[in-house]
Amino acid sequence: MNQTMKYSLAILLALTIVAGCSNKAEVTPTTSPTEKESSKPATGTATPSPATSPAASAKTTPKPTSAATAAPTSSQAPPKSGAVQVIAKPESVTVLVNKQNSLPSSYEPTDLVYPDIPFVFAEKIEKRKMRSTAAGAIEKLFAGAEKDNIHLSGVSAYRSFATQKSVFQRYVLKDGEEKAKTYSAVPGTSEHETGLAIDVTGSDGKCAAEDCFGGTKEANWLEKHAAEYGFIIRYPKGKADITGYQYEPWHIRYVGVDVAKEIAAKKVTMEEYYNAVPVAK
Repeated sequence: MNQTMKYSLAILLALTIVAGCSNKAEVTPTTSPTEKESSKPATGTATPSPATSPAASAKTTPKPTSAATAAPTSSQAPPKSGAVQVIAKPESVTVLVNKQNSLPSSYEPTDLVYPDIPFVFAEKIEKRKMRSTAAGAIEKLFAGAEKDNIHLSGVSAYRSFATQKSVFQRYVLKDGEEKAKTYSAVPGTSEHETGLAIDVTGSDGKCAAEDCFGGTKEANWLEKHAAEYGFIIRYPKGKADITGYQYEPWHIRYVGVDVAKEIAAKKVTMEEYYNAVPVAK
């Protein structure tokens, strides 16, 4: 091999070595992917990964409990129109009893007595009774009427729930339920059950609890003087759309002198006096 050939082989070997070193540098990076990520700003501690977000949210925003859903039961919604509610204090002298406000079926006044007044019947039975305060007042009313030469008699005062149920059913059989409700109360909603109401008539017993009582001298006296003794004409003329009952000049209700005089002076019903919703539309 001559000198020129040796020189050429040496140059070729050198070029091969250089090419091999260059290829190795391209396929072997100096920094791993993990090291590149760690060189960026650390956001993992400030922004939790999706795997831990639900747990953190559960701690800061608790789910509704059964106690929260039970809370509304303590504040009831207003009753629907026509709904009947049971009266909480049936013993009140000014209790409002009507088609929307019922006495408890078990209610019975504890102070019932027999007022010393004449009735159209002789028997000493339940419907002669009244509560003691009302009994004393009706005695004074009858005495006052006598001084004006007006002679009154009682027709019916207290009725128990059972008695009112029997009375109402009898009227339903006679006239049908719809008509019966215009002049008789469903058990629990009768003022007679309070022991504070009484039906009265003239001493002759004519027109007892009948329309013909209206316009009589006895009816006129009651309308003018009942309030002086703590009574009101509970179902006045022209107020059936409010009270739910036709005109009953014989039915008087004890509410106390002050309230009775106010109601009479304003010429309103108990419903209007107490700003109660009309019971009939």
